[in-house]
Amino acid sequence: MKKVFSIALGILTAIGGFVDIGDLVTNGLVGARFGLSLVWVVVVGIVGICVFAEMSGRVAAVSGRATFDLVRERLGPRVGLLNLVASMAVTLLTFTAEIGGVALALQLATSVNPYLWIPIVGAAVWIVLWRVKFSVLENAFGLVGLALIVFAVALWQLGPDWADLWRQVSRPFVPHDESHTTYFYYAVALFGAAMTPYEVFFFSSGGVEERWTDKDLGTMRANVFIGFPLGGVLSVAIAGVAAVVYLPEGVDVDSLGQIGMPVGQALGVIGIALVLLGFFAATFGAACETGLSVGYSIAQYLGWQWGKYVTPLKAARFHSVVLLSSVVAVGVLLTTVDPIMLTEYSVVFSAVALPLTYFPILVVANDRTYMGRNVNGRLANALGTAYLVVVMVAALAAIPLMIVTRAGQ
Repeated sequence: MKKVFSIALGILTAIGGFVDIGDLVTNGLVGARFGLSLVWVVVVGIVGICVFAEMSGRVAAVSGRATFDLVRERLGPRVGLLNLVASMAVTLLTFTAEIGGVALALQLATSVNPYLWIPIVGAAVWIVLWRVKFSVLENAFGLVGLALIVFAVALWQLGPDWADLWRQVSRPFVPHDESHTTYFYYAVALFGAAMTPYEVFFFSSGGVEERWTDKDLGTMRANVFIGFPLGGVLSVAIAGVAAVVYLPEGVDVDSLGQIGMPVGQALGVIGIALVLLGFFAATFGAACETGLSVGYSIAQYLGWQWGKYVTPLKAARFHSVVLLSSVVAVGVLLTTVDPIMLTEYSVVFSAVALPLTYFPILVVANDRTYMGRNVNGRLANALGTAYLVVVMVAALAAIPLMIVTRAGQ
């Protein structure tokens, strides 16, 4: 059991990164409109986030310092500030959307208007981030989020034409009623969602919270190579059930409730109960990740004491940032902005911020001053450099595609 809990950080990070409110709806929408023809993007994203999360976790384990802390020191305050502003804009936007996502999940479970839930959820997230131990946070929400495996079970129970699904995966296509620009807009969105900047900042900071050393590199890699692929599998399963149920009927998916309906069709009331539990755990866990990431990044850049491993009184500024972020997020949501729309925009904007996030990580992971003999090897550098080219292409294409397609319309 101890070994299972040792990879809970990776599970929490992966579920929060791959299966948050925006990804739940985006994967369902993509499955309903494009089938499984965009699975290749998820695979590319999984490999990319594994490459850079492993670097980030290795930096934390070897140096005992979080990545953002070292980025400022290694590349200077100006580059660090640019990185901070870009990543914080995306992370705060995502944090806002996740609080809204929890409210939507609670609406499905209780039929109570989500705007009545929003202040309660915002307060609950802040209390958890203020009072609950990091180990409890990662174990509880990371493992309960595994309830979303019910989508994979539902896909099996629906009895799809597996040969047809494999053709969609292996021979990507653009449906006759969709444009190539819309197809590539969603490709960039899925890629941005898979490699969202806060994932690596949270993961490396979590390693410091857990006091990883170079003796924990095996545990860290287990977190990466089990947790993130698992998140990708859940994303594909969500797209799969939508492809089986909605694509043949030409039904558009634009709400959280529609995402869970195929599971109810396949597994009945028990399936719906597990879906609601998974929705809540995934969105609440993602809200915790993004809320902590806001506090982590700002505190690390400014050199403040930070972390849940220190008492709130000793890290008062860190906790104040988290509290202020919660207040801002609730305030934005109470203007009646759509949380799903917020996250869909945030994953596109995250694609724009990717080069600023991952280039510094590659630099720090190659610095022997911090890493000693644990610097990147040839394979890590080759993959890291190749992915920097990919993220540059995604960053340059994101905004033009969003404008041309009117955000995928």
